[in-house]
Amino acid sequence: MSTLTEDAARFAKFSGLDADTITFHGGQPLNGRVHVRGAKNFVTKAMVAALLADTPSVLRNVPDISDVRIVSGLLGVHGVEIDRDVEGGEIRLDPSNVKRAHSAEINAHAGSSRIPILFCGPLLHQLGEAFIPDLGGCRIGDRPIDFHLSALRSFGAAVDKLPEGIRLTAPNGLTGAKIHLDYPSVGATEQVLLTAVRAQGLTELSNAAIEPEIMDLINLLQKMGAVISVDADRVIRIEGVSSMHGYDHKSLFDRNEAASWAAAALATRGDIFVEGATQSEMLTFLNVFRKAGGRFEVQDDGIRFTHPGDAHELRPVVIETDVHPGFMTDWQQPVVVALTQAPGVSIVHETVYEQRFGFTEALSAMGATIELHRECLGGQKCRFGQRNFVHSAVISGPSQLHGADIQVPDLRGGFSHLIAALMAEGESRVSNVGIIARGYENFLSKLRGLGADFEIEN
Repeated sequence: MSTLTEDAARFAKFSGLDADTITFHGGQPLNGRVHVRGAKNFVTKAMVAALLADTPSVLRNVPDISDVRIVSGLLGVHGVEIDRDVEGGEIRLDPSNVKRAHSAEINAHAGSSRIPILFCGPLLHQLGEAFIPDLGGCRIGDRPIDFHLSALRSFGAAVDKLPEGIRLTAPNGLTGAKIHLDYPSVGATEQVLLTAVRAQGLTELSNAAIEPEIMDLINLLQKMGAVISVDADRVIRIEGVSSMHGYDHKSLFDRNEAASWAAAALATRGDIFVEGATQSEMLTFLNVFRKAGGRFEVQDDGIRFTHPGDAHELRPVVIETDVHPGFMTDWQQPVVVALTQAPGVSIVHETVYEQRFGFTEALSAMGATIELHRECLGGQKCRFGQRNFVHSAVISGPSQLHGADIQVPDLRGGFSHLIAALMAEGESRVSNVGIIARGYENFLSKLRGLGADFEIEN
C-alpha cells in the first residue's frame, strides 16, 4: 500500500468512512444549501496557541475535520486536557499540565500533518524543549522547514538534528528578534507570531503574510494578552509578554471551502447557498467568479452561488495566484475544473506553489483540454520563472468530461476531482477520498444533500 493510500485511509477513518473509494454518477447539477464552519487554516493554529496560556481556552465554530482531530491528539500527548462538543462546534483546551511527549507519541498522532512545527515556540516557552518529527502534508510543492528553524534560532533556540526528528531547546529562554521574510509565507508568519508573543523584548517581522486567518490569529493572541501591531507595509511588531491567559474566540469561516462549493455550483450548472460565508474575505474570488460568468448574491447569513443558466454565458478568464489580497492558490484548483466548461481559452499562472497542477492529469484523462507550461504566462513577478517548474496552465473549453478512475493527490486537488466526477458523463471511481476529510467537514453528507449520486465502497 502506498503512503498516499495509507494517509487517505487514516483520514477516512477520522471522518467515519469505512473505505476511501467512492463511485460517482455524474451529470446532475448540485442544488441546495451547505453550512461552512471555521477555517481549517485558522482553527488548528488557534488550538496550538492555547499552549501559550496559563488558563483554559474556548474555541467556537470548530469544524469536524481530521486536522482538528490530529491537533487534538498532539495536544493531548503534551498534557493538554481537551473537552470537545463536536456537534456544537466548540472545544475547550486546558494547558495547566503541559508536559513533554515521547517522539513515538508525536509521530503516532502527527501522521502527515505539518502542524508539529508550530508547536515549537509555545513548547519552548512552557517546557524549554520541543521535538519535531518528519513532516508530511499535501504534495503540492516545496515546503522546507529551514525558515522555521532559522527563525527559532533567531529567538535563541538551539537545534539538534536526531535520527527520528529535530529536538529544540531554549537554555536561556527566547528573546525578540528582527526577521525579514523573502516571501510572505503564511506558515512562517504563524511561526513568528506564536514564538514572539512570549519572547522577551521586541520582535519585528517584515514582509509578513496578512491573510484573514493571520489577522484572526492576531486578534486571538491579543485577547490572550499579547501586544501586536500591524502596519500597512506588511510589518508586524510584537512586544513580548511574560505570561498569557486563555481565550474565548469564534473562528472566522473557511473561505477555501466556500470557494470550493461556489466552483462546484458553476461547474455542475448548479445553485448552492453557502451559509456562513461573508463577502469581505472573498472579495477577490467573487470578482473572478463574476468575470467567469458565475452569479452570486450576498445575503446576511451567507452567499448564494449559481450558474448563469446558459453554458454560452460562461467566459474564459486569466488568473494569477498570489498572497492575500490576491487570488488564493487554494481557490485555483476547483476553479480550473469549472473553467473547462467556459468557451475559449483561460490561463492560470500559479505563483505560490510550484507543483500545484498535478491534479490536472486526471482532468485531461476525463477529456479536458489543458496544456501545462514552465513559462510564466502572466504579468506578475514570479519566483518560479527561472526554476524550470511547470506552473502555468492553459485551459481550452468547453470540454465534455467523461467518467474515469481517479486517485486523489491532495486536499484541494481532491475536492476538485470530486467536482469533475460530478459534472462528468457516466461513472467515476475516486480513490484516496479520505484525504479530503482533512479540510472539508461532512463533505459526503453535504454532497448528498445537494443531490449528488454516489456509492461508498465497503
